[in-house]
Amino acid sequence: MEHVKVLIIGSGPAGYTAAVYASRANLAPVLYEGIEPGGQLTTTTRIDNFPGYPEGVDGPQMMAELRAQALRFGTDIRSGIVTEIDLSSRPFRAVVDAEHTIEAESVIVATGASAKYLGLESETRFRGAGVSACATCDGFFYRKRDVAVVGGGDTACEEALYLASLCRKVYMVVRKPFLRASQAMQRRVFDTPNIEILFEHNTVEVLGDEEGVTGALLRKTDGTETKIDIAGFFLAIGHHPNTELFKGQMELDDEGYIKVEPGTSRTSVEGVFAAGDVKDPHYRQAVTAAGSGCIAALDCERFLLK
Repeated sequence: MEHVKVLIIGSGPAGYTAAVYASRANLAPVLYEGIEPGGQLTTTTRIDNFPGYPEGVDGPQMMAELRAQALRFGTDIRSGIVTEIDLSSRPFRAVVDAEHTIEAESVIVATGASAKYLGLESETRFRGAGVSACATCDGFFYRKRDVAVVGGGDTACEEALYLASLCRKVYMVVRKPFLRASQAMQRRVFDTPNIEILFEHNTVEVLGDEEGVTGALLRKTDGTETKIDIAGFFLAIGHHPNTELFKGQMELDDEGYIKVEPGTSRTSVEGVFAAGDVKDPHYRQAVTAAGSGCIAALDCERFLLK
């Protein structure tokens, strides 16, 4: 059976950064990239807010460069999905693609979180071309244009308020007759003149052409349909952390995110560390994921030195 010092599960900014640091510390990490090599940023066309890229960079390009950097320092990067893991005792035991078993003295979890989408074919078609699940990431591209935000909770209100500072008009598409957000957040939204809330509306289809999103077809609960002209369509109906593999084996919060000791990457299982969106329900930015990957690798190195 193969035995390694450090097993990194997942890629993206967190996994690749953890690999860079662990490799430079001569820990010979093995990284399995998972179902989406490179993570969510491989579906992002342009990133303008990651330090070191003054002209911006395409998401897939940045992930390819991070991957190449990890390879340069000797990370053993493998395609494959960890389908089972036993964290009950060290060394930990993982099964990859239901066939290959590997033992690890330590584990860094960087499996990320997936944005929730409506499930529309048109939504999938325009993903990265006007459809986004991150206003902070992509709002800049829609300055002085009209956009829509789907959702009625605190996250949706935060996204709408952020976009309202950049865009000409922001529609909030809310399926209920009320907002679920806190009263303070609701007041801010109601007091923002360029936000229009469309209560009791659902999205039937995202409209667009070869250049991207041009509008959305909405249906009210009474059956009437409305078309809005927009350039950006933002989903704010939540994320789900990719932690199914770890349920019952480590402490998770009510939403399923991995709990870590404040100021560290240490989980409730000694020798297991978490990095990136899988333990971050608040920020979910590439730069914070990369920083947490660094923290996880440093915590892991110190653990192994003990």
